[in-house]
Amino acid sequence: MHIELQPDGQHAPRQGLTLIQALIVGLFCVFAIRLWYLQIHKGEYYSEKARDNRLRQEAMYAPRGLVRDRDGRLLAWNEPSYALAIVREDVRDVDEALEQVAEWTGIPRPELQRVYAKGRKRTKSFEPLMLATDLSPGLLARVEANSLRWPGLEIVVKPKRWYPHGDMLAHVLGYVAEANEEELERDKGLALGDSVGKRGLELTLEQHLRGVKGLRQVEVDASGRQLNSLVVRDPRAGNDLRLSIDLELQRRATQMMDKEGHVGSVVVMEPFTGQLLALVSRPSFDPNAFVVGLTQDDWAVLRDDPRHPMQNRSVQSVYPPGSTFKTVVAAAALHENMVDPRKTVYCTGSVALGSHVFRCWKKEGHGTVDFRRGLVESCDVYFYELGQRLGVDRMESFAKKAGFGRPTGVELPHEKGGLVPGRQWKLKRFGQKWTGGENLNLAIGQGYTLVSPLQLARFYAAMLNGGKVVRPTLLADGRPEHEGSLPLTKQQQDLILSTMRETVDSQRGTCRRLRTEGAVLGGKTGTAQVVRLKEELRGAKTTDIEYRFRDHAWVATWGVKDGRAVVVVCMVEHGGHGSESSIPVARSVYDYLFAENHAMNEAWPHLVAPGDDLAINSVIAKGDLGEGRK
Repeated sequence: MHIELQPDGQHAPRQGLTLIQALIVGLFCVFAIRLWYLQIHKGEYYSEKARDNRLRQEAMYAPRGLVRDRDGRLLAWNEPSYALAIVREDVRDVDEALEQVAEWTGIPRPELQRVYAKGRKRTKSFEPLMLATDLSPGLLARVEANSLRWPGLEIVVKPKRWYPHGDMLAHVLGYVAEANEEELERDKGLALGDSVGKRGLELTLEQHLRGVKGLRQVEVDASGRQLNSLVVRDPRAGNDLRLSIDLELQRRATQMMDKEGHVGSVVVMEPFTGQLLALVSRPSFDPNAFVVGLTQDDWAVLRDDPRHPMQNRSVQSVYPPGSTFKTVVAAAALHENMVDPRKTVYCTGSVALGSHVFRCWKKEGHGTVDFRRGLVESCDVYFYELGQRLGVDRMESFAKKAGFGRPTGVELPHEKGGLVPGRQWKLKRFGQKWTGGENLNLAIGQGYTLVSPLQLARFYAAMLNGGKVVRPTLLADGRPEHEGSLPLTKQQQDLILSTMRETVDSQRGTCRRLRTEGAVLGGKTGTAQVVRLKEELRGAKTTDIEYRFRDHAWVATWGVKDGRAVVVVCMVEHGGHGSESSIPVARSVYDYLFAENHAMNEAWPHLVAPGDDLAINSVIAKGDLGEGRK
């Protein structure tokens, strides 16, 4: 037998083997426990997660409510449009995908990169991020044909707002466009790529018109390609809107303004309800251009246009009212018992106050003038005298009661309130005291006084409806709202309305060109000075004066036929005398409304009933309009 002895210190590694064996057993136990934890304890949770990786939920866009005119004709609707979106978690190489989109759409790569970077902050990796909107049919077909080669790029269907009448109603309807960062932060119900109202009724009635998004569940494969979809919740369209606007009347007034190349506004208002039958502002813009996205160059053209087509001149522009304000001053004088209609003033063509001479528009003067003739022939000297007696405090107080100096409350954004000047206002604004000469300017609607066409229409409506200062509205179904009353008696209203009627019927009346067969009409012209002209230009033809120095032309009118009434106010910027440029526009409105074949039934808002205690009834029935009538 051979026995081999190991050297000292050379023993079998029994402890090391035991340690390794224990480690192996421990790792096996850890794996087993982990496997049990994942498959049994957390099995249902991870199974749900796996299903979520295969199923996605996507929003379905809701169409906005339709907008119609008073007779049901469509003014704004929705059309289907298609957008190209990227789902980041399904894209292998984002840079390559963006390069491909740039090649397809022609959108510069830096612009796409900007849109993508902005979208990453607002969308989850599995949500569609809109890169290009309003795809053409050709581009849509190209994307669809290459969808298998480019997983992660998908087509999203969105409703697109459409305004079929273009710029004719742009200032009333406004437009929608993609929500910006501020709007997204302010309204948590919005998501990136959503469209919201930006101007007009689309802005002020956004919550009424906006729909509620739907939800669908989409099944995708491992590459993100859609396999199937299921609607979880149908989208709900926004509420429809019916306006008081008469589309054909709006078209008629717009065409007349454009035919003459006028810049300005036309307001047609029903005096008893405040409903607006037409609200025209020229020039205008095409709202459809904003829906699809305006280029920087196109926006610059609109922004820098000296005629300011984005400005709604009916509510956002204010002007000196000129002689149309004399009716306000006359009413204030009657209310304050500061005038006897029978007493006269002798007009020589001017009046001196201190060292300053205030001139009448008629250089040779009007001669002997009473209350009626002062309004009918718009004698400045008569109203200079009236303004001196009244003083600024009484004129300011009455004008504010009549609705001037504050917004009317119509359903349009950014309405201006105008200005009724007074002692405190001037002291605060200029640090100066009110002067006597400023009473004279205020009495003829010059100086600091500023009104909007809609404010003026509301005042003349109050004169016609019995003194109620109504809130103008663009909604056909809105209830009339009154914001106070004119402090005038029925007899005082009768006197002013009959005098306004005389301005049309009299051969010397400033509104005689307004006459319309079979209708009762009243009016007041106004010529608002823009700058003080040199002496040699006083009395010059409008065309001989540089455009920007020409006076603004006003006419404020009312008309009644077959017991139905309407107020029409027209203002033409730099139009010269009101009778030259504004009256033809107002006349065209009455020719349309009072035409024999015009449907004056359900479409016409309200009847002036003979039994109503309204000043207009006695004026209509009155045969004798005073000595001034010829």
